Amino acid sequence: MEYLDNLPPMDLMRSEKMTFVQLIIPVESAHRAISYLGQLGLLQFRDLNDEKSPFQRTFVNQVKRCAEMSRKLRFFKDQIHKAGLLPSPHPASQPDIELEELEMQLAEHEHELIEMNSNTEKLQQTYNELLEFKMVLQKASDFLVSSRSNSTVQEREMVENVYSNDDYADTASLLEQEMQPGPSVQSGVRFVSGIICKSKVLTFERMLFRATRGNMFFNQAAADDQILDPSSNEMVEKTVFVVFFSGEQARTKILKICEAFGANCYPVPEDVTKRMQITREVSSRLSELETTLDAGTRHRDKALTSIGFQLVKWMNMVGREKAVYDTLNMLNFDVTKKCLVGEGWCPIFAKTKIQEALQRATFDSNSQVGIIFHVMDAVESPPTYFRTNRFTSAFQEIVDAYGVANYQEANPAVYTVVTFPFLFAVMFGDWGHGICLLLGALVLIARERKLGTQKLGSFMEMLFGGRYVLLLMSIFSIYCGLIYNEFFSVPFHIFGESAYKCRDSSCSDARSIGLIKSRDPYPFGVDPSWRGSRTELPFLNSLKMKLSILLGVVQMNLGIILSYFNARFFGNSLDIKYQFVPQMIFLNCLFGYLSLLIVIKWCSGSQADLYHVMIYMFLSPFEDLGENKLFWGQGVLQVILLLCAVVAVPWMLFPKPFILKRLHTERFQGRTYGLLGTSDMKIDDEPDSARQHQEDFNFSEEFVHQMIHSIEFVLGAVSNTASYLRLWALSLAHSELSTVFYEKVLLLAWGI
Repeated sequence: MEYLDNLPPMDLMRSEKMTFVQLIIPVESAHRAISYLGQLGLLQFRDLNDEKSPFQRTFVNQVKRCAEMSRKLRFFKDQIHKAGLLPSPHPASQPDIELEELEMQLAEHEHELIEMNSNTEKLQQTYNELLEFKMVLQKASDFLVSSRSNSTVQEREMVENVYSNDDYADTASLLEQEMQPGPSVQSGVRFVSGIICKSKVLTFERMLFRATRGNMFFNQAAADDQILDPSSNEMVEKTVFVVFFSGEQARTKILKICEAFGANCYPVPEDVTKRMQITREVSSRLSELETTLDAGTRHRDKALTSIGFQLVKWMNMVGREKAVYDTLNMLNFDVTKKCLVGEGWCPIFAKTKIQEALQRATFDSNSQVGIIFHVMDAVESPPTYFRTNRFTSAFQEIVDAYGVANYQEANPAVYTVVTFPFLFAVMFGDWGHGICLLLGALVLIARERKLGTQKLGSFMEMLFGGRYVLLLMSIFSIYCGLIYNEFFSVPFHIFGESAYKCRDSSCSDARSIGLIKSRDPYPFGVDPSWRGSRTELPFLNSLKMKLSILLGVVQMNLGIILSYFNARFFGNSLDIKYQFVPQMIFLNCLFGYLSLLIVIKWCSGSQADLYHVMIYMFLSPFEDLGENKLFWGQGVLQVILLLCAVVAVPWMLFPKPFILKRLHTERFQGRTYGLLGTSDMKIDDEPDSARQHQEDFNFSEEFVHQMIHSIEFVLGAVSNTASYLRLWALSLAHSELSTVFYEKVLLLAWGI
């Protein structure tokens, strides 16, 4: 024990020692001080304004201004994205500007962009209308010309027959009425021309037919060009239509239906000369508008490009300023309203750095009064802070995703650096795949500085953040692949010849049957002769399944041992006696014994059925093991281990709550009243201070908590051991899938 106590402390083994500090900052240097502390990142402020809403805090107006500037920057980013431009990942080197100046610049840029967008939208709308008008003129002219050419043929028949039939005017079609002299000329056939979205044509035609009761003639033709929709900024296919009808009432209905369907109607003169003249005027205006739109687009892109060079810098600056004011809102004014008072936690090693940053802030802000920094006592438990570096940060994030350790507890991330990539390698052990993964990890590490300054996608950012995790995973995968003797599922004689050979010349070509052991075992890993044999799958299944159980029991024992060091560090002898000891007994009497049987079976070459041994250890502990006996005295040992495991459960459950109740009763017996302390008394000097006894002891809560903890451990010992069998299952799946890919894809592709 003295040797353990004399071991030097490890920086990463436990969370950093924290201290509670108070800052008294003059108002004139508050902003700069918080900014410098934020860059340092070693002080966690406490919110002293919990009772206030966000709108009641001191610097709420500054926070609103920063939020408004963030909105403008997001607007600029969206505009750059819509324009198809890319913001520069490396900001242009320009002198720093103040927040007020930046706010004015952003307002000017936003006003300029909104005005340009409005003008562009109006010009684009005019351009679309002229383009639609041009297409309507062209298509409607085709309809009208074709109808005029048909009139000369039909006119002769109408002259002969129209006056011989008095009822003809009632039954003639609209087009015939237009060409018919007499009363039909007075009534006239009219038409409405326009353009509509292609997707609405069928519904539009059906509605017109029903509204006019079939008394109309509908012509349509697809537009030659697509029209840009300003709202969605997408090209839309449209169809030109011409509706012939008779009567003012029908015209009113048709125009209302066109308006309801969003169809744009344009007047088309019947005179060919006028149509040609209007077409020429529209074409000239379209060319002018194209030139104007191109010039406006170039000017807008130039403005967005100049903004894009500074966008990243401005976003970082606004985000930093907003964080500073959010932190300032956590501070309180003193009585004189000239200083801000803040409280927070910092690591002990960082006190010097924080004081240097505060002195620099005082000097840079030309303040006549320095910032007061002093250590205070605190009642609540300090936060947990682990010092990390580029290598350990990814592993620490993995552990923190499952749960953060309490203050000064052992840090599981130190062991996860080895266990996490190694368990991955157990599942995906293949030194061919490991080499591929290693090359990818080395590329990420080699380009670390360049990639660290770029904005990556979500997937690439995840890979880059875990580059050292990938490195260790690849190295361990190569190691386990050499043990499994798999290179893309193909075995190699790397460490010498196989220990098996053919028994005689009759099986000289045999690879899987008729082999006998002829020399010492293969020096490292699985013998390549197992590949392709009839017993390959049972052998590898047994090997990997037992390895999974051994690794699981070792890792679970490591977790319990860490709880011992935690209890020893905090001086909690109850946890050692009534949690650590019974947990070690329960786990190792059952699953530790199973691990021992696996090792003995491997060493002795016995054919004992371990399933039978473990099942009947519970069902029939006094039954003779027979051929499943591995060593002398195994039956007696099993009974003893089973009794110890049964005793360990109430050992975990009952003693600790009752001992805590007795200690609490003895400690507070006869201490109903105590001395009134003064403000000068140190809280550590009080025997029954609030630091030690914040809450009254509740026996029922403590007993329920201990019962839940005990049941969870007992069930978790069984379920976790079974969960480690996933290592075997995924390793088997990976190996078999690699074999199928090699044999059914690669060999067939090569024609072998």
